[in-house]
Amino acid sequence: MSGTERLRERVVETLDSVVIRFVGDSGDGMQLTGSEFSRAVAKAGHGFATHPDYPSEIRAPTGTVFGVSGYQIQYGAGQVFTSGDAPDALVAMNPAALRTNISDVKHGGIVIVNVGAFTDASLVKAGYTSNPLEDGSLDGYRIFHIDISALTAAALRDSGLSKKEVARCKNYFALGLMLCLYGRSIEDEIDDIHQKFAKTPQFADANVEALRAGFAYADAAEIFAASYHVREAAAEPGVYRSITGNHAAALGFVAASELSGVGLFLGSYPITPATDILHELSALKHFDVTTFQAEDEIAGICSTIGAAYGGALALTTTSGPGMALKTEALGLAVMLELPLVIVNVQRGGPSTGLPTKIEQSDLLQAVYGRNGECPIPVISARSPSDCFDCALEAFRIAVKYMTPVILLTDGGIANAAEPWRIPDVARLPKLEVRYRTDAEGFQPYARDENLARAWVLPGTRGMEHRVGGLEKDFLSGNISHDPMNHQRMVAVRAAKVARTAQDIPPTRVEGPASGELLVVGWGSTYGTIAQAREIAEADGRSVAHVHLRHLHPLPPDLGEVLARYKTVLVPELNMGQLSKLLREQFLRDVVPLTKVQGKPFKVSEVHDRILELS
Repeated sequence: MSGTERLRERVVETLDSVVIRFVGDSGDGMQLTGSEFSRAVAKAGHGFATHPDYPSEIRAPTGTVFGVSGYQIQYGAGQVFTSGDAPDALVAMNPAALRTNISDVKHGGIVIVNVGAFTDASLVKAGYTSNPLEDGSLDGYRIFHIDISALTAAALRDSGLSKKEVARCKNYFALGLMLCLYGRSIEDEIDDIHQKFAKTPQFADANVEALRAGFAYADAAEIFAASYHVREAAAEPGVYRSITGNHAAALGFVAASELSGVGLFLGSYPITPATDILHELSALKHFDVTTFQAEDEIAGICSTIGAAYGGALALTTTSGPGMALKTEALGLAVMLELPLVIVNVQRGGPSTGLPTKIEQSDLLQAVYGRNGECPIPVISARSPSDCFDCALEAFRIAVKYMTPVILLTDGGIANAAEPWRIPDVARLPKLEVRYRTDAEGFQPYARDENLARAWVLPGTRGMEHRVGGLEKDFLSGNISHDPMNHQRMVAVRAAKVARTAQDIPPTRVEGPASGELLVVGWGSTYGTIAQAREIAEADGRSVAHVHLRHLHPLPPDLGEVLARYKTVLVPELNMGQLSKLLREQFLRDVVPLTKVQGKPFKVSEVHDRILELS
């Protein structure tokens, strides 16, 4: 009997969506397993959202709870807003992975355990006093005991690889098992493996063999009474690809360069979780992209200021404490009134904090965190694919108003993946860059209708002028200590940033235009809030949702929108920073919903609060 025939005999359950989590030690390849599973469902046309979860310690001891790495994906037939609240299926490669994740799994959910890793020593290392596979503590789940380690070793006994190298292939066994269990083909994955390991064909062949072995085991094993089919999605026609937030941001910056005809410069110091933007752009140098890996954060932004002065589209990226280190140079960029973009991929803090975990705690720093009166426009992306559009928007503001712009993402957006409908390049708005070349009547700090000073390339005849961190004369740009001139310059720099609000489109409200409850969010909370609102609306609750891209200045019509609702709820992954800004500007009381656990909101957390307030 063929594998296909056996599969047909098995009960096939049809689902609208499913949540799967892969967890194991840092060296078990769970990020690769999850991302490859994501690629498989993406190719099948499903909507999906992912949440990679990395350990904070670089080399946590093997088998400890500190070293557990995970990857969660939700995919389904309709639009998928989040990676899911609770896994329907968990693949745990060792005791530490099981211990740290089992409480999240739905009651009655599938738990596939690599029993080969459940030795007495590994149980102790994970903090177990008894074997959970034997003590009845897992009775509320459907547990499948599979010795993935031994089965992988058996499949590769003739591969010629060392024992350690064979062990590194067990993630592909797990991938093959789950692809079979959820009705996915492995042929495309086999092609991907050969491409990924093209320079090491021995490892490519071994991983393919492990993948086939996992698929065959799931196909033949009688322990699985059912397999699962997730309904296909009805997506808008177009060409799609899977994309992470960091990759989308990198492509957006390259698009800005291409649309403007101006070269892109990135000056950056590697820091988690922003480094991938540097990685991506360094591979795109054929698009007139220059990347400079600086020796520290200060050098990164100072090189960017120099590139902006030289006429490039200048960019720097950072996260966590790196943003604090860039602060002094940010003030210099504001004083010089040069266009550049600063990407802050937020993470848990303060100090080193939770460098691989999600948080939105840098909003007030972005708005206020510099010495002196030092205003900067601040925008934020709401999802991985939205990073592309926000990258374009950040540079549009920067060059139109001759100002630095801060773009906020976070670790959840940066590393997560979702489908992205590739835009028609011909329909992207042009990014106009104008350098002044007419020296007649030139004054370095004379301003246009947007209060922006002219952008002059160094060496342009007749337009030589001073730059530096000391206060400038209102027109000549010469050093000035005149009290009234300083007052005037401070006011005009603030007015220029405030004027960027004239380009903010009318605030979009999802749901009723007025009523009982408005949920206001920003950044990566979008998917959670959107799904919670839809569920509440289906239950007959009157609830609307506004999600902000422009955070400083805020949309000019936002106060009027807030006034149309009895209650305003503001969920954010900090201690209430947007809530403070809304109260300050609009004198409107709001209800904060805060979380600082290094984890995103669950849909249920926001939904439960909506029910309490509506």
